[in-house]
Amino acid sequence: MGRFAAVLTGAALFAALPGFAQFNSPDAPSLPSMPAVAGPLAAKYKADADKILKASETDDDGYVALTYLCDHIGKRLSGTPQLNTAVEWGAELMRKAGLQNVTVQPVMVPRWVRGSESAAIVGPVTKPLHMLGLGMSVGTPKDGITAGVVFVPSFAALDAMTPEQVKGKIVVFNPGWHGYGVNVAYRALGPSKAAAKGAVGVLVRSATGLAMQTPHTGALRYDEKVTKIPAAAISVEDALMIERLAKEGPVTVHLQMDAHMEADVRAGNVMGEIVGSEHPEQVVSIGGHIDSWDVGQGAQDDGAGIMGAFQAVTLIHKLGLKPKRTIRLVFWVNEENGEAGGRAYRKLVGDKISDQVAAIEMDEGAEKPLGMGFGGFAFMMPGAPAFDVNKLSADERRSFEVLQDIASLLGPIGADTVSPGGGGSDIEAITDEGVPSLSPRTDAVHYFDWHHTEADTLDKVDPVELRKNAAMLAVVAYVLADMDGRLVGTKASPR
Repeated sequence: MGRFAAVLTGAALFAALPGFAQFNSPDAPSLPSMPAVAGPLAAKYKADADKILKASETDDDGYVALTYLCDHIGKRLSGTPQLNTAVEWGAELMRKAGLQNVTVQPVMVPRWVRGSESAAIVGPVTKPLHMLGLGMSVGTPKDGITAGVVFVPSFAALDAMTPEQVKGKIVVFNPGWHGYGVNVAYRALGPSKAAAKGAVGVLVRSATGLAMQTPHTGALRYDEKVTKIPAAAISVEDALMIERLAKEGPVTVHLQMDAHMEADVRAGNVMGEIVGSEHPEQVVSIGGHIDSWDVGQGAQDDGAGIMGAFQAVTLIHKLGLKPKRTIRLVFWVNEENGEAGGRAYRKLVGDKISDQVAAIEMDEGAEKPLGMGFGGFAFMMPGAPAFDVNKLSADERRSFEVLQDIASLLGPIGADTVSPGGGGSDIEAITDEGVPSLSPRTDAVHYFDWHHTEADTLDKVDPVELRKNAAMLAVVAYVLADMDGRLVGTKASPR
């Protein structure tokens, strides 16, 4: 999961940050779960939905495929041979499952190389730091950087500092844990904001609430008008220790990173379809991203997403269900550090954007499913009033009610709710233009414990919950592809 952002401030900053559609910041309104309300769609599709839910209870195709992906291919950062192996394997997986029009859309992706890296406190005590360089960061000089630390608890605190206080220092950001929507800002924007004040490096508290000496990587976004400085994430415990030491007196840190960019590499979006029986040109897209970070196995982020979507589509196919519209399974590429796959998919759609009926992305892990998120409402901006379905336009309200109707079919798996807010980075290029955006909503109890870490491994995925997520996706995708009407999306406001 990742989403680049320009260097912004205030409400626009949060709207442009990674995962904002799924993970709200504390100063934004809460996203209530609205209960399902059975209606005509529930009556029409109950038999088909029950078949899907029943079949999903014993279908392990998604978990079997995820096991192979994690254990035999593993981490698959954009630009690596492992990613292209995964792309080829994904296409063959779709072919063997009997999907139609299986293809790999060529996409050029960035090649960022981590290299060797380390960090340590060298004064007033000596202690190695648990660190991971941030994706797309530049490296340090060969011998590294040794500099004094300036501890910064917030962007407001940094703004209040003079350039003399920051110049030549390594800025350490520790805002505490306030949810991904807040903390990711320090990872994404902190390096350039610190560089603008004269900093020579940045260390940022990992975006997690769990203190287990585990650093979390993720992408940053440099402001091209500011000098690029090396940046890394450190563990929660190490950030807290630096904070304590900085209150006592000067702290010095040594940072060494070999990180660098190489030439772009060809990869691709993997696609396969169940072709619609009456309106094959109309498409419901569903999937996740096949790339991962270069740590762990990319199991929850986003192996579980693509394999949950894969199982959803193959369940529909194996049951012989023939929707009127096409269901297109997509494994998008380069979500984590560039979003090239999403942009390439938009180009593929071209002037047929009106034929994109809905886009569903699973990129929040496969924990206990609670229901579906439906995105694209202005309330997502921090400071906006609390969500009120009655304040939606008539078309938006009808679409929300349609999803509540569909969600009533998911009662047997406890996923019969609809929440405002849903989507993902890979589908953003089309949903920004009004294609209705959706994503599964889970309890996400542990997602940020292992997000972007060495701990994102297969054992974190519960096969039962993966099956439930796949079942939920299958029911929703099938009904959206077969029902007479269509949802209404909302075009994004210019940023």
